[in-house]
Amino acid sequence: MKLEFPSGGTFGFAEDDLKGFARTFAEVEWLLLVLVLLFLVFGDVTPADRNAVLVALMFFGAFVLSFHYVNFFRRENLWKLALEEAVMVAFTTWVVWHTGRLASPLLNLYLLAIIASALTLGRVVTVGILVAIAGCYAFLGHPGNPAAAFTLPELTRLLAQLAPAVLVGFLTTMLASDIRYVVDRVRFLSQTDDLTGLLNMRGFMPLLEREAGRAQRYGHPFALLMADCDNLKEVNDTYGHEVGNRLLSLVVGRMKEILRATDVMARYGGDEFLVLLPETHPDGARLVAERLRAVVATASLDLEGKRVPTSVSIGIACYPGDGRDTRQLIDHADRAMYQSKERGKNTITAFS
Repeated sequence: MKLEFPSGGTFGFAEDDLKGFARTFAEVEWLLLVLVLLFLVFGDVTPADRNAVLVALMFFGAFVLSFHYVNFFRRENLWKLALEEAVMVAFTTWVVWHTGRLASPLLNLYLLAIIASALTLGRVVTVGILVAIAGCYAFLGHPGNPAAAFTLPELTRLLAQLAPAVLVGFLTTMLASDIRYVVDRVRFLSQTDDLTGLLNMRGFMPLLEREAGRAQRYGHPFALLMADCDNLKEVNDTYGHEVGNRLLSLVVGRMKEILRATDVMARYGGDEFLVLLPETHPDGARLVAERLRAVVATASLDLEGKRVPTSVSIGIACYPGDGRDTRQLIDHADRAMYQSKERGKNTITAFS
């Protein structure tokens, strides 16, 4: 079974998303613990059943503490959340068994597990949780012979008992999907340049920091290019900013034709762009930079029959030779780019 995005995907969760999901699970688990504890304090439970539930409470509490507060996992992941979901269902089943089975006042605690799954793990996993809970209902109603729960009369009653859980799961999943869509849309708009469709610096810097961390950990190289459109100011002054915007879009489109799928291009500001080249040595960075320069130099903007040529000046900074800090690499690529402009524009320069 694939763990599913609330919005319908199966992968692509950001680390912040997983941390948020983990917090949701922790809150639901603590709520489950508190509700069971309150029932033991004020409810009518036999001494034997009370002791059994208390033992389960201690084990479940230790489980929650180890998963969320003892750094049991260095990084959050979906399989950890799925394991927590399974333990939550098992704990609820144990508690319900010792407090009246299907007549237990705590039977609706299963809704907490369903809500946690619907909010974080998506439709597919939530359906699986509902099927597992249906099996628990069958076991609780007919512990000696669970198959008896699937006769027509018992199955009808089982479905009627499960109907509120199914409804809660469906509504919560739909709500989570809508929320996820809005959050993703807001995130996209906040990290994307309106004109070019490229990442802005808010969206680019986390990727650069991640690549720098990966390069430092595994000893892999990467390169950073700073490109500047040489004649944007003249085009803006002569033809207006609308034509200047068209020129920028043309430059970006031509440069993206050269880049690999793993390369990342971002708008640094104005007429300057950054290009991240993962797994790229200095010689490879020079080759890519020259190809970018050449493809832009052969492009021109058609303006009512008049051709408006353009070019870019590019600076190159490579990790680790030109710096190990991301801000330092950006600064060095920027300096190299200005050296290209001082050398007459439409050229490339490696930081030295």
